[in-house]
Amino acid sequence: MELKRVVVTGLGALTPIGNNVPDFWEGLTNGVSGAAPIKGFNTEKFKTKFACEVKNFNPEDFLEKKEARKLDPFVQYALVATDEAVKDGGFDFEKLDTNRIGVIWGAGIGGLKTFLDEISNFAKGDGTPRYNPFFIPKMIIDIAPGHISIKYGLRGPNFATVSACASSTNAMIDAFNYIRLGMADVIISGGSEAIINEAGMGGFNAMHALSTRNDDPQTASRPFDKDRDGFVAGEGAGTIILEELEHAKARGAKIYAELVGGGMSADANHITAPHPEGLGAKMVMTNALKDAGLTTADIDYINVHGTSTPLGDISETKAIADLFGEDAYRLNISSTKSMTGHLLGAAGAIEAIAAILSVQNDIVPPTINHFTDDPAFDPKLNFTFNKAQKREVRAALSNTFGFGGHNASVIFKKYED
Repeated sequence: MELKRVVVTGLGALTPIGNNVPDFWEGLTNGVSGAAPIKGFNTEKFKTKFACEVKNFNPEDFLEKKEARKLDPFVQYALVATDEAVKDGGFDFEKLDTNRIGVIWGAGIGGLKTFLDEISNFAKGDGTPRYNPFFIPKMIIDIAPGHISIKYGLRGPNFATVSACASSTNAMIDAFNYIRLGMADVIISGGSEAIINEAGMGGFNAMHALSTRNDDPQTASRPFDKDRDGFVAGEGAGTIILEELEHAKARGAKIYAELVGGGMSADANHITAPHPEGLGAKMVMTNALKDAGLTTADIDYINVHGTSTPLGDISETKAIADLFGEDAYRLNISSTKSMTGHLLGAAGAIEAIAAILSVQNDIVPPTINHFTDDPAFDPKLNFTFNKAQKREVRAALSNTFGFGGHNASVIFKKYED
């Protein structure tokens, strides 16, 4: 069976450094930090008092007030990013077979704000269960693709993937496979997350996972810097619309790039720590390259997981050096989490958008906030520190790794007819 080709025909983004794709890309290429003191709740007693929140966002600018109240922020974000992607892709669903158009979405945690609010209200009461009837349908992760399919009348494959911070990359890989196997023509994919609240920040603080650089939030996310001290929490959504090539050409769609491979693996090592030698990371990149029919010499840019944690950055870099060998020295490597923070289940989606736009524009966004070299890293590697670099990007690989040892990678390359 000959596999069908899959291309990217629509993008949407709602991020801490831009509320649409053009602004997001401008923020990335200009090295803008999205970190700032948290505005969403009182952080006085919290170890970490800052995050990368979505800014100047009012759901009622996009949704009716009554509808918005029935949706957790992670679903609001998903709908807004998808609206941009659908318009960007020029889709008129009334003219397409919606039985062959699906939605596969990723989130690591889902409706945490809804869960927090409802349980807090119950705890303040007399024990009588007075829950909002929308409690469960606001909270569950699969409600995001459900709402997207309902809005547009899409009856193809519809589900959510959950693999912590690898969730939306796994969603893209599933979408990729459904299309290339001929089971769908178009799939709206991506991910969303909204955990910047008392439960999310308190929980990650309890794990000692977050940076506590409260005196300088904007430079707190420091991937590959000697003084990195944890990740910075982010929120938002990214939508990537994947389409079978001939279907896209038939409707005259613009094509950003071609998705050519996806890889998955498990560390099988620890619930939160990566394998110290990067074995799972090496395997997932190997699997993605094999799936794409490419070699290490074909990759020009890796958007790394690069969370700014002491162990994670070292493990991933070991994997790259081991797999790529001498080819590692002509690569550009960068962590866009230095600007957006870590969007957890949505990280793979917005970082895939960064990879896609790097392929389209031949620009590699930087790893900002680099101040002090860490001797743990090979100085000959190009981490694209502090400033974007122009270069030909024939193909870009994007890595996402999640708690539980889940690893997923995707590869985008320039589209050639």
